[in-house]
Amino acid sequence: MVTVSPSKSEASASWAYALQLPHDPRAPRIARVTLRAVLAGHGLAHVTDAAELLTSELVTNAYRYSTAAATLRLRGLGDGRLRIGVRDANPHIPPPFDRRPGPLRPIPAPVPVEGDGGRGLFLVCHYADAWGGCLFGRGGKLLWCELGPRPAGHAVAA
Repeated sequence: MVTVSPSKSEASASWAYALQLPHDPRAPRIARVTLRAVLAGHGLAHVTDAAELLTSELVTNAYRYSTAAATLRLRGLGDGRLRIGVRDANPHIPPPFDRRPGPLRPIPAPVPVEGDGGRGLFLVCHYADAWGGCLFGRGGKLLWCELGPRPAGHAVAA
């Protein structure tokens, strides 16, 4: 059974949701429908289009390269910012999430034009304000990205 569980911190006015997604080709659609409802409920309509694209790509990656269920994590960071994370059972962090972007390490060029796939995570890096990945001790990984306006003078580290 798919579950959604909200939590709210009184002190920071941030919020978080986690959605267990079955290993099923319909998982990206389920994630998008849930995302739209969450963003509408929290007044984040300004990031809906980009958030849907990035969520679809992260969930699709989890479905294609893992053999188990995944977890979609949505977190309101305050000031109209959103963090999207997808955890799956595959312990490999794929490029370009395996490196940090920056002036000395730009986002690498995507796959050749004639390639059949491999563009999804490059889209995430292009459209997100910040992104990254981390491994979990017992296996699996979390790929994440952030969207929304940044407060003046605030840099987001990937």
